[in-house]
Amino acid sequence: MVTVLISAAVVMPSPSGTSVAKATFAPVSLEAIAKNANRFDPHANHDHTASTALNGFNTSSGSSSRDLEALSYDLNAVIEGHGEVPRIALASLPSDIARIRETSERKAVFFKTVLPLVLQVNEQILSDRERLWDLATQMQAGTSVEAVDRLWLAVMASRYGVRRGDVAALLSRHDVVPPSLAIAQAATESAWGTSRFVQEGNAMFGQWTFTNKDAGIVPNGRTQGKTHRIRAFDSLYDSVASYVLNLNKHRAYKEFRQVRADMRAKGKTLDGMRLASTLHRYSERGAAYVSELHAIIGGNDLALFDGARLSQIATTEPLI
Repeated sequence: MVTVLISAAVVMPSPSGTSVAKATFAPVSLEAIAKNANRFDPHANHDHTASTALNGFNTSSGSSSRDLEALSYDLNAVIEGHGEVPRIALASLPSDIARIRETSERKAVFFKTVLPLVLQVNEQILSDRERLWDLATQMQAGTSVEAVDRLWLAVMASRYGVRRGDVAALLSRHDVVPPSLAIAQAATESAWGTSRFVQEGNAMFGQWTFTNKDAGIVPNGRTQGKTHRIRAFDSLYDSVASYVLNLNKHRAYKEFRQVRADMRAKGKTLDGMRLASTLHRYSERGAAYVSELHAIIGGNDLALFDGARLSQIATTEPLI
């Protein structure tokens, strides 16, 4: 059986700064779901039934009890190809995730929360790319493009700063991020869901902002004279969507986009490990940051998540 090997040797950074309670989750119930959820133990016999251990959660965060129960889905079944990822979008991570004692259990909760978000953001992008290809075909054939499509193309061009009508440029930018890479970056940037920034502002990817129009959190110990803040979001989904847009748009990640486009052109599967090598400008730590991403992806076999499929059944109300 193919399984994800959760390695305790992979660094899990300690949370930094002070934490303000955001969503209240009962500690006993959180440990219960971690222990009762199907874990990545290669010697365990997994059943595929949903655990009801989450019934004790306080859902004041905006997530329904149905969302929380869905965290018991079986990741082993997902990576083996006979299970699907439920369409859940928790508003925030459990505020007491750090209280889960077992490293593998804490990671399981983190993976099960983040993976559905990444897949849903990628799904929308793939739908957009299909529309872009259709419009490119129409334009090449000399067929008139409808007004609504022209407006959509104009909005997309403005978002990415490309020439209006340049579908090729949009296709090179508006593309997915492999779950293996997104989850690895979320893990290191949020200290596996325990950091002050993700707990206070759903900031999973440590994005900086310099504008007052964005909600943000001032880092503890920010150097005098610096004005940046860590951008905060209304939901975890918003954080993931903003992170993907950042990689697709910012000039610092041009190499990332070029390597991804080359993989597409050659018909290759997008390789999270290879793409991580292009992100030395994502962090001030440079090469050390890339090495950490490689360690997280390899040490947790995250590439196995890249083939995960979303359920076609919408079981929850969208949060956005």
